[in-house]
Amino acid sequence: MRETIRKANQYIDENREKVDQQYRGSFHLLPPIGWMNDPNGFVYFRGEYHLFYQFYPYDSVWGPMHWGHAKSKDLLHWEELPVALAPSENYDKDGCFSGSAIVKDDKLYLLYTGHIDDEEKREETQCLAVSTDGVTFAKLPANPVIHVQHIEGIADIADFRDPKVFEYQGIYYTVVASKTVDDRGQILLFASSNLEDWSFKSVLLEGEKGQGIMWECPDFFPLDGKWVLILSPIEMERQQEKYWNLNSTVAFIGDMNWETGQFFVDTYDEIDGGLDFYAPQTCQGPNGERYMVAWMQMWQRSIPSHDLGHGWAGSMTIPRKLGLKDGRLVQELPESVKNHFLVENAPETIVKGNQIMIPARGKQTLFEIDSKSGRSFILKYGDESDVDSALQLIYDASNKRFSLSRDQFGHLISGKESPEFQSRWIQLDGEKDYHFSILRDTNSIEVFVDGKTLSMTFYETTENPVYTFKADEGVDLVVKAYQK
Repeated sequence: MRETIRKANQYIDENREKVDQQYRGSFHLLPPIGWMNDPNGFVYFRGEYHLFYQFYPYDSVWGPMHWGHAKSKDLLHWEELPVALAPSENYDKDGCFSGSAIVKDDKLYLLYTGHIDDEEKREETQCLAVSTDGVTFAKLPANPVIHVQHIEGIADIADFRDPKVFEYQGIYYTVVASKTVDDRGQILLFASSNLEDWSFKSVLLEGEKGQGIMWECPDFFPLDGKWVLILSPIEMERQQEKYWNLNSTVAFIGDMNWETGQFFVDTYDEIDGGLDFYAPQTCQGPNGERYMVAWMQMWQRSIPSHDLGHGWAGSMTIPRKLGLKDGRLVQELPESVKNHFLVENAPETIVKGNQIMIPARGKQTLFEIDSKSGRSFILKYGDESDVDSALQLIYDASNKRFSLSRDQFGHLISGKESPEFQSRWIQLDGEKDYHFSILRDTNSIEVFVDGKTLSMTFYETTENPVYTFKADEGVDLVVKAYQK
């Protein structure tokens, strides 16, 4: 592996200055060059958060997967580290696919999918790598540690990937994504005493018809007295305003019987109501808190940073702090993000009702909007001379519906959904006041309201951008800060 990693790191160093910075955000994790997709190995190790990701450094399109790597103390500012994994062995020659990380005996272990895809066979097995310094990894001679013999009669080795490893009551477990013979998603559970010797435990959960033809990127964790299984279904059927993206994300919440390996689901729901959110993975922080990050992109859609020859594609969301409320997963901005805007930036702008035009003094902005029950608002971002061709964020209080749209704005992003769409919306509940946190980085918007989120990317072409805010009386807007 040393030679393939050396080659990748050398290429990055020699070509990083060629990357066009126009649409690159300031506090979202980005690839230094090339292609990024799923977050991998999100873990807290020796006082820092480590986040790995699917990475192809040689082009801004998907290719033989490497593992990129970065670390952070605050989930906001990321330090680039050398490539952690690269295809090198007969069991991962066509890619080191997604996986996860765990700390054992003060060493950092990566459990990942080794991918083979040639004319003779397509095979996905689970493999292990270890590091004593958290930077340089060695693949174990025993690889693959979970292989075809573990799933005979249970799943197809051609679609068997994305292990998420964790420890519970002194035993190591991993959930792995697969599919049934009739193309329904299923999640398999394996157990181990030492991370190297694994045994099949159970089919943790099996999808119903309409819940996707394959499940990917599972994660399983305790939260506020329940167990939560998050996963990413391919081609889940639409349900009113939900599951519009070709690839969706779902959280199943329920109870776990560890003796039998059975997961009993109480409720399930879509994790994010926006246009760009996939393959989320979580990490437990030093005080037991749970954070989640996802790929802020979508499969089978055009990506302007690639189409324009900018030399990169893909980014991560801001990590979100998780909790449970009324039987559903709730997400909120971590304190480090709020503190960044409060401390480091310019004085706030405060607006109460009516209509106002706000100059776009920077591309990193945090809007805080308080809307009393029954009050609506519209926030637009576009060119001063053509504010109708704009990003639009609308709260329609009469229908309790919040929507965001990039229709007719910037470079077109097209996909394979039918019909195509450039906007989405979520339904809010009940007659009550709402607080909206809207985080804008250079080419992305993430909205937080009542524990729900919507994530969206965009690639603007505006020359004189402004924000236009129109609201009923009883709606307060605070533009807390701009990053210069």
